[in-house]
Amino acid sequence: MPVIFHEQTKQFHLFNSEVSYIIRIMENGQMENLYYGKALRDREDFSHFHEELMRSQMSVCVPEPGLLSMHYVRQEYPVYGTGDYKTPALCIRQEDGSRIINFVYKGYEIRKGKPSLAPLPATYTENEEEADTLEITLHDEKLDTDLVLSYTIYRDYPVITRNTRFLQKGPQTIVLEKAMSACVEFLDMDFEMVQLSGAWARERYVKNRPLEMGIQSVYGLDGTCSGAEHNPFMALKRPQAGEDNGEVYGFSFVYSGNFLIQTEVSTFDMTRVMVGIHPESFSWTLSEGESFQTPETVMVYSDQGMNKMSQVYHRLYRKRLMRGVWRDQARPVLLNNWEATYFDFNEEKILNIARKAKEAGVELFVLDDGWFGVRNDDYRGLGDWYANLEKLPEGISGLSRKIEDMGLKFGLWVELEMVNKDSDLYRQHPDWLLAAPGRFESHARHQHVLDFSRKEVVDHIYEMIAKIIRESSISYIKWDMNRYMTEPYSLPADPSRQGETMHRYMLGVYDLYTRLTTEFPEILFESCASGGARFDPGMLYFAPQTWTSDDTDANERTKIQYGTSYVYPIVSMGSHVSAVPNHQVFRKTPIGTRANIAYFGTFGYELDLNLLSDQEMEEVKRQVAFMKKYRHLIQIDGDFYRLLSPFEGNETAWQVVSQDKKESIAMLYQKMNKVNGSWMRLKLKGLKEDALYQVSLEGTPLKDYRAYGDELMYAGIPVDRTELNRRGGDFASLLYVLKEIQ
Repeated sequence: MPVIFHEQTKQFHLFNSEVSYIIRIMENGQMENLYYGKALRDREDFSHFHEELMRSQMSVCVPEPGLLSMHYVRQEYPVYGTGDYKTPALCIRQEDGSRIINFVYKGYEIRKGKPSLAPLPATYTENEEEADTLEITLHDEKLDTDLVLSYTIYRDYPVITRNTRFLQKGPQTIVLEKAMSACVEFLDMDFEMVQLSGAWARERYVKNRPLEMGIQSVYGLDGTCSGAEHNPFMALKRPQAGEDNGEVYGFSFVYSGNFLIQTEVSTFDMTRVMVGIHPESFSWTLSEGESFQTPETVMVYSDQGMNKMSQVYHRLYRKRLMRGVWRDQARPVLLNNWEATYFDFNEEKILNIARKAKEAGVELFVLDDGWFGVRNDDYRGLGDWYANLEKLPEGISGLSRKIEDMGLKFGLWVELEMVNKDSDLYRQHPDWLLAAPGRFESHARHQHVLDFSRKEVVDHIYEMIAKIIRESSISYIKWDMNRYMTEPYSLPADPSRQGETMHRYMLGVYDLYTRLTTEFPEILFESCASGGARFDPGMLYFAPQTWTSDDTDANERTKIQYGTSYVYPIVSMGSHVSAVPNHQVFRKTPIGTRANIAYFGTFGYELDLNLLSDQEMEEVKRQVAFMKKYRHLIQIDGDFYRLLSPFEGNETAWQVVSQDKKESIAMLYQKMNKVNGSWMRLKLKGLKEDALYQVSLEGTPLKDYRAYGDELMYAGIPVDRTELNRRGGDFASLLYVLKEIQ
């Protein structure tokens, strides 16, 4: 049984074959973490893991002769004001102005499976045997408030998920000013903090730094999305840990709004990790009978380095976060018209691009921005979700059916959360913006944020876009979001509840996603936010793939996709072959390299194939055929391995290996060519040591190259620099295909 309560010692042990998490009820009724790490054999008493010593400035919180101090124990859900002087996980403002609280143990429940957190997104189980859930209820007698700490441990993953909920039972109205989802404390500070940070067009770069005394954090405060600046993920790894060795603790937050993931190291070298909604500009009022549910934190433990942590996240999110008919399906090869036309198109131009895409073997055509209202630039039209009949005389309904008559599926771009002031929607409902009375209404990209905390706004947008979908033949929707939130004020909300606006906004977004995915379950949704500014687990729950970045340059994508792979599965990464010179960095890279990097994602094209030469067109046809042949391995069946980091050297390499280890594809990319370069070997991973593999170089067959798995992993594939030169030298790449010989 993965969850055991030892009554005599008042200790809970959550464990499976890979991980243990041990907590106890302390003498004052609060909860202490005794251990989190590699699986331990269960025993009745782990109390020897509790350290207790009289120290200067220690505030004792139990009667004499006890020594218990909240400042020196590893708490499960710490609060400020009763002897703990570090950052709290919870703050409640009471009617008398006090923020002193005392939640003590009341009871527990162990249940099979995993309860839903709807309307919030969360991981799930498909049967009760997959996981067990422990719920520990704490109670503040003065407030008559329940605090429930929820833990789920999966049986087949080194995964523990955490969330917290509050129930106000008493007559007093309380205000949550801070309510984190999880807190974990470690006895030492011997860690490096790994985060994924960046900006537009350079999202999720890998950043490492050693922990030091004090606070270090990653966060998002833009309101509408997890943000391009910092992803809602952090890992703590031991300094000696690498890709394949050493201890790593991952923390991933299943939420798309403001977040905080914080480490705090005390002057006694203890490390506190907290994950949750950022307390800045957040508050939530609870009256008698009302409750509040925090989003989910997914914690992964690995004793085999960063790659093992990533593979656990990949498998869990692919199988138990993503949902619907597309969860287990390889993605269609698509062509998006955005970089081919931008706003300048009509039906004839679109159909010509689609015909050429069909000739190349593309399966899905996606019409991007500019199809609605009077949308000929980004100054106007957002919010008017009806077809521009000057561009498309028969509307989306007519165009979609013409595309389908060609043998292609049809997809559509939308940006449902935004509005231009030059739009019919704004002229009819100027009060639907998020805007503070008497303040300037900041705009970005000439657009404003609709107040999705209001049900009538969400209802209106739902009916507009659902009408388009019902009347048309749409198989795919790209849901964009191109600006952050400013002046987060909801006009009809009570002044005392304005701190709820940003979270209620996200609940509105999740509600709209729920309605659309429920009514149109066959549609493949892709989330987007100026590229990769909303790449988070909360979105993957509704849309099983995300546009990874607006930066489509192959060289830049090595860093972006490499960093994204720390948490998110390959099948979730939108990746396209674009034109050269690239529209973001104006770099020219070989078309083979553009495809070799885009293969490790959803794969598609973002250009007008009519502008390619005959030779390039033949190359595109070969690329499409290759992806169709191997996409199930790459996207659904394969385990992903990072081999060489673009953040550490001139070369980037990664690999996928089938579950049965009979097939593998590896990609090697060099940024700059080397004159008279030294010998190079590409060492693979994840193969069967005693299996004999046929090794092929995609595009240029090798001469009967066969090698055993141990040779390929420990000695490596000899890299042919002549072949790299033949493929352009700078920005050249090689793609190896391995198949076990029966």
